[in-house]
Amino acid sequence: MVTGANGYVASWLVKKLLDDGITVHAAVRNPDNEKKIGHLKAAAENAPGAIKFFKSDLMQPGSYKEAMQGCELVYHTASPFTTDVKDPQKELIDPAVNGTSNVLESANEVESVKRVVVTSSCAAIYTDAIDSVNAPGGQLTEKIWNTTASLKYQPYSYSKTLAEKKAWEIEGKQNRWDLVTINPCLVLGPALNPHNTTSESVNILKMLGGGDMKMGAPKMGVGIVDVRDVADAHYKAGFVPNAHGRYITAGHNTDFLEMGTTLLPKYGQQFPLPKKALPKWLLMLVGPMTNKLFTRKFIRNNVNIPWNADNSKIKNELGMSFRPMRETMEDAFQVLIDEGILKGK
Repeated sequence: MVTGANGYVASWLVKKLLDDGITVHAAVRNPDNEKKIGHLKAAAENAPGAIKFFKSDLMQPGSYKEAMQGCELVYHTASPFTTDVKDPQKELIDPAVNGTSNVLESANEVESVKRVVVTSSCAAIYTDAIDSVNAPGGQLTEKIWNTTASLKYQPYSYSKTLAEKKAWEIEGKQNRWDLVTINPCLVLGPALNPHNTTSESVNILKMLGGGDMKMGAPKMGVGIVDVRDVADAHYKAGFVPNAHGRYITAGHNTDFLEMGTTLLPKYGQQFPLPKKALPKWLLMLVGPMTNKLFTRKFIRNNVNIPWNADNSKIKNELGMSFRPMRETMEDAFQVLIDEGILKGK
């Protein structure tokens, strides 16, 4: 079973499972919405596997139980990802924590379940790039938990931390199924559903290619990973017998400027991509006025600060390898061009 089966990462995971001849119980909010699930039906038509759709809701206890019946493996990928929130408790914390709780409590009731793979995030490990600098050895590892986010500062990261802690708490009280968490950093790459163009990942690409950063991009430390690699990581976490614990899923330690300049060779003639770094002092001056996320604290903790995570656990234990950054950036950018979201000169 896959929760939020029509999501950005989940869609690629469902396709991989179908291509492998597996029957997928796809839990979605509205199984009648063709625009949201048409791409999954198309993926099933050309694959040896089969797909069955189930109506479910993160905030409704027991709503995943029917979809879970007969499944040994449960993927819980559904969770809100937005930074534009008015009420973080209601829009982020409650859906993330209660949703995780609802899915895992159902796993406790459905006898067939043997493993649950939860999509967590590197946000459950850190809030700002400075946290990776301050980490033991100067890099993030699976042993670290986020202690710097709160309801008031970076509530998205706070929601992911609380949700993953809830998952481990529920897993610890039983012994029939085991839990594996996938902790991706910023996920980029092509969406399988062409209508899925509202994510934060898309917003970043629009900022890079739409002219917002033509005067320069902040050297804001981030990790990025290809959406197809994240789907592979989920797949392996489900099927590698000795997979256990948390897995940082990060392909590249980078920053916004490097992400933009990676696109220059192919798209630099047509699009106003950034070519140089935006000075930190300038961001401190104008950032808070142009974008409410760019508070002075955020700029201080992320700009000109390297981001560094250790991805050796997932490479060694699950045999993961990661696509080159240029492939991820170009494939993601091309989708926005093809969909008419970005128009070159």
